[in-house]
Amino acid sequence: MTAPASVTVRVPAKVNVQLAVGGLRPDGFHDLANVFLAVGLYDEVTVTPSDALRITVSGPDAHQVPLDRTNLAARAAELLAARHGRESLVHIHIVKDIPVAGGMAGGSADGAAALLACDALWGTGAARAELLDICAELGSDVPFSLVGGAALGRGRGELLTPIEVTGTFHWVFAVADGGLSTPAVYRECDRLRTQSPAGATLADLPAPEPSPALLDALRHGDATALATVLSNDLQPAAVSLRPSLTATLTAGTEAGALAALVSGSGPTCAFLTKDAEAAADVAEALIVSGTCRSVRVTAAPAEGARVLR
Repeated sequence: MTAPASVTVRVPAKVNVQLAVGGLRPDGFHDLANVFLAVGLYDEVTVTPSDALRITVSGPDAHQVPLDRTNLAARAAELLAARHGRESLVHIHIVKDIPVAGGMAGGSADGAAALLACDALWGTGAARAELLDICAELGSDVPFSLVGGAALGRGRGELLTPIEVTGTFHWVFAVADGGLSTPAVYRECDRLRTQSPAGATLADLPAPEPSPALLDALRHGDATALATVLSNDLQPAAVSLRPSLTATLTAGTEAGALAALVSGSGPTCAFLTKDAEAAADVAEALIVSGTCRSVRVTAAPAEGARVLR
């Protein structure tokens, strides 16, 4: 069977409708109860044979994406190649549409997409379990980027359990100027907790658990109910590092969003609305407010990484 000349994979962004962060572990990580929802903003990753591993990027904020081996797409190719006794000789081209360093797992998405694309290009025939194992090695959010839909992430977020979702949830995303470093946001979260009476360590804080009410709202496709239980334990840290996010969150809620929260580690802000018409109204108000750089309107859940061609 002739190998394909190239393979293109589409992969979605995510929003965390619940991000419960446990106390700081001795290894520097945190246990999570992380409820992921894939949303209809996508990157496309195309891989072609090459005489060396190289990365190119196009699209919004492409200049912010690393072109060396710190890029998860490059690491995905290297890990898969090493497991199957071959060299990672591939050109990876990423067409960005997911905000860069915006708390929507754009880098993780590219890693998952490159992994799936290289598997198809090389014909390695990796089982789903192997792909997920490599994803977990790449990073906490990468397995969900491969799977999509909705899922509960345990451990560091990489241990996934699918979640039932019915209906469609309408979202508006306000993209901020510049990004936020996820490690920096976690450090700020620990710092703020250390200053609080509750404390910051495993011994101080209860183990994170998913909200039964939130899971029920997803199961029944109830946006109004979901709005009352959205939560993100990293939001105070993100706002502490980027105080201007408060104005963005306020502008969206005053425009009629059912609820607002920082997406993941930020600085993108996510607004849940009752329907597509309300989403358009919120998006327009956010643009007029001048509190964000750009606005995106989309829906969820979205499917995970898949081969387009």
